[in-house]
Amino acid sequence: MFLQRRMRRVRSRTIQPLLRETTLTKNDFVAPLFVDETAAAPVPIESMPGQSRYPVSSIATVAGKLWERGIRAVLLFGIPAQKDEAATGSYDPEGIVQQAVRRIKSEYPDMVVITDVCACEYTSHGHCGIVGGTRCGGKDLLNDESLLLMNRIAVSHAEAGADIVAPSCMLDGMVASIRAALDDSGYEDVLIMSYSTKFSSALYGPFREAAESGFTFGDRTTYQMNPANAREAFLESRLDMEEGADILMVKPAGPYLDILADIAKLGLPVAGYQVSGEYSMIKAASERGWIKERETVLELLTCIKRAGADLIITYFAYDACGWLE
Repeated sequence: MFLQRRMRRVRSRTIQPLLRETTLTKNDFVAPLFVDETAAAPVPIESMPGQSRYPVSSIATVAGKLWERGIRAVLLFGIPAQKDEAATGSYDPEGIVQQAVRRIKSEYPDMVVITDVCACEYTSHGHCGIVGGTRCGGKDLLNDESLLLMNRIAVSHAEAGADIVAPSCMLDGMVASIRAALDDSGYEDVLIMSYSTKFSSALYGPFREAAESGFTFGDRTTYQMNPANAREAFLESRLDMEEGADILMVKPAGPYLDILADIAKLGLPVAGYQVSGEYSMIKAASERGWIKERETVLELLTCIKRAGADLIITYFAYDACGWLE
């Protein structure tokens, strides 16, 4: 007796496209960009083939190429010429990110410009804020002192014209603190996309080369998430939602689709960040002929969206938009 329920009926080549449950579009993608104050020309990032650090003088041109490709949002990271313990360059009105924001918005006013609000690229020690002695002994990131720094960075980015500020330091209370600072400064319409569940991941290595943001002591496990903890990861995002975040984020995206799917149930828009290590592994394997780059990238990006991501931050944004045409 033949089966009545034949699942292959819906997988015929003509029916499959009609019943596809998840579809990638160009509006799903956010392209990260590195802006280097010391660069006179694009500087290729060795561990991220195809990616570069760009001088501020050409950042609007780079954004324009993304715009023409169909990408409507960029996420900016700055590499300053000078660093210090207080990260003073991070909130300088003439800082590298602030300049980049103004240039992009001047040339492409409809491009959504998102700025990373953190201090790791600007501190001489490489940690994400102000460091000092702690009850456990030794130096570590100080939470409340660092909140004041994040407020200054976020307001300076808003003053430059950023549409969305994205605090990535995983400080307690950072969303509420930044929201109050923005509102008090007249920027109540600027969105906050919180790195609300950011794991202490081994997949950030290439980024630290790209952004020159490696740390000189300790690690970031006291403020980033333990990869083993799902309930804590969900709570981190729920707290940021309650503090007023407009968009939540899971970083990295690919290894944490279960977390992303749970957080999507909170009801806020969710971003998944396909991080540098994910990018570089795909590039390395495809260069060796072990996998097909296009098929692999589109499969993984589809999985991130299927899990619940409304936005996908990916270094493959430009290529993916071309593949979708």
